[in-house]
Amino acid sequence: MKKIPVVPKELLVPFVLITFCFALWGFANDITNPLVKAFGTIFNQGAFVSSFVQFAFYGGYCFMAIPAALFIKKYSYKSGILVGLALYATGGLLFIPASLIGLFWPFCAAFFIMTCGLSFLETSANPYILSMGDEETATQRLNLAQAFNPMGTLIGIFVAKDFILAKLNSMSSAERAALPLDQFEAIKMADLAIVRAPYVAICIVLVVVFVMILLKKMPQSESGGNQLNLGDTLKRLMANIRYREGVLAQAFYVGAQITVWTFTIHYGTQVLMDEGMTESKAATESVSFNFYASCLFLVSRFICTFLLKYLKPGSLLMYLAIAAVFLVFPVMFAGGRFGLYSLIGISGCMSLMFPTIYGIALRGVGDDAKIGAAGLVFAIAGGSILPPIQGLLVDNWSLNMSFLMPMVCFMLVALYGYRVHFKYGES
Repeated sequence: MKKIPVVPKELLVPFVLITFCFALWGFANDITNPLVKAFGTIFNQGAFVSSFVQFAFYGGYCFMAIPAALFIKKYSYKSGILVGLALYATGGLLFIPASLIGLFWPFCAAFFIMTCGLSFLETSANPYILSMGDEETATQRLNLAQAFNPMGTLIGIFVAKDFILAKLNSMSSAERAALPLDQFEAIKMADLAIVRAPYVAICIVLVVVFVMILLKKMPQSESGGNQLNLGDTLKRLMANIRYREGVLAQAFYVGAQITVWTFTIHYGTQVLMDEGMTESKAATESVSFNFYASCLFLVSRFICTFLLKYLKPGSLLMYLAIAAVFLVFPVMFAGGRFGLYSLIGISGCMSLMFPTIYGIALRGVGDDAKIGAAGLVFAIAGGSILPPIQGLLVDNWSLNMSFLMPMVCFMLVALYGYRVHFKYGES
């Protein structure tokens, strides 16, 4: 029996170009996560208000998912990716007026525009990668492409730690609150200029990638003019139970991922402060724990891609989600370094989840994948809604117990994996 290649040789260059986009949105996601804590200090506000960074960031995904799908359905995956890169760059440039205004909410607007672009990118790139070869290797192919997402993540964390957090004024929230208003404003504006710089710099990279994809002939990129038939497509998708439940599972997974990675900064800061470190130093150093988590996420992604040669996607998804549930217990009840290392360990379990749920849900849907992909990107709304809820739990209950939120999410992901493997069957 002839071995089916994961990526056909004739599609290797287009595959590499589109895969680079996975790293670009990984960068955006993880340079942003530490800013929830940073904006809390800069603007002297609580975890709930600061977590609206994530509400705006992932709200853009949700808002633009359906329009993006309709756009690529009418035009092409390539056109969708170009629009996504343009909106991403526009959001980055909006950090300039936001930092000059000096208010929190214009930054949220910039994040929203940026992630409208990321929504176009993900709605286009994920099904595009699935289409670049045989359907039998589609889930493997998407896991391979998604493996480069954490590379962007690692760069984003590095930039956040060394080019943003390390350069911010070292005064604690309490010390800033005690300053006269004019001194507080001067420090705030200086810090916002530091936050702005990396987002403007990434725009240069985005322009280069935009031009490369614009000039390169891409597969299936000249398929514009397709009839939409949105109603019939939605009926078919909603009748597909694996797809329907996959959208829900994706929403809970993304919510779990974003809450875990966002509040790892808070958790690490608390642990280091309990060990005697100052708040400013602890906040900067705690980003290292997100870096370790992302390294584990990256390594685990390649391992899981290999394991999919031997295990069915649904069963592996179930086992890893169950492992994540058990790792949350020390985070909630043990605390300290043990809880922190368990929190990092959860990333090893999460690495498989997004592309595997994606691949399972879209398997066999044919051209409906263009609209189906929108539903799965719309599910990223879980990353918009759940962080503010966990922020409320942090402010009104405790940081450790707030991780009950991702625990419940992982339970639901495990249930989806179970149903896919044992109830629906996996071909």
